[in-house]
Amino acid sequence: MKLPLYNFMDLPPDACEAAKARYAVLPVPYEGTVTFMRGTADAPAAIIDASAQVEEYDEELAQDFRAAGIVTLSSIMPAETPEEQMRRVASTARAVMRSGKFLLTLGGEHSITAPLVRAAAEQHGEISVLQIDAHADLRDTYKGSTHSHACVMRRVLEVTDHVAQVGIRNFSQEECAECPRQVERFITPAMVESDPDWIDRVLSLLGEKVYVTVDVDGFDPAYVPGTGTPEPGGLTWRQVTALLRRICAERQVVSADIVEVVPLPGQKVSEFLAARLAYKIIAYTQLPKLTGSCGMTIVTLSA
Repeated sequence: MKLPLYNFMDLPPDACEAAKARYAVLPVPYEGTVTFMRGTADAPAAIIDASAQVEEYDEELAQDFRAAGIVTLSSIMPAETPEEQMRRVASTARAVMRSGKFLLTLGGEHSITAPLVRAAAEQHGEISVLQIDAHADLRDTYKGSTHSHACVMRRVLEVTDHVAQVGIRNFSQEECAECPRQVERFITPAMVESDPDWIDRVLSLLGEKVYVTVDVDGFDPAYVPGTGTPEPGGLTWRQVTALLRRICAERQVVSADIVEVVPLPGQKVSEFLAARLAYKIIAYTQLPKLTGSCGMTIVTLSA
């Protein structure tokens, strides 16, 4: 594997050795179909830069999770067409997944998720998808492209119809008309706030093997101001991490991505949250059960 000169969390050589690492971080600085605020192409490098400030010791789980190894791969550079970009992403993802590593991709725009899910399905068989997002992304085409970020979950539905969409609070009449069954399944922020069993509802929509995609605009903009299409009324850090911890504990999460960060001048809030979230996913996927230090059970946060 060709490796970059920098690595996630600025790990020492023994913690990011390609041959031994269980986790592979893949930067994809692509924003070919962005329609509002640009800058997602700068996100992977910004997230990796911010990750150097993430503590190795996870305060929630009382452990250091670097021993599994985290290798950072070279970026997939932007292609001239969306079709070629999706082909590049799928090809790279297949190779990484075949090597047995957990692939954690850093976007870039959300369109890259569709080829990643397709590669995961080829590797792992029947798969389901957890999407954290403000938008449904269920259009069939948008501005003349079937590979737009606004169409990504429509493309995912071509791979699997087991899709749980959480945080959705902005979608179109077209999406309601063409994907009514999926729209009925939305877990909105209002549902999260009002239903103490909302995570159980999410779990009921997922199969045993799960791909996780996090569009950071699923968070409220107070947590992630740097994103291409911010929407008010979003999820909190505790809600998202509580959900991810339960999913990782009760399902087999096989791969994940974090997309749609837009670095803002003069601050590092959004890219640091993304870096922290990436390490949380690395930590949660190493837990065989919900236990902390000294065998003590840790209560899962619900809000």
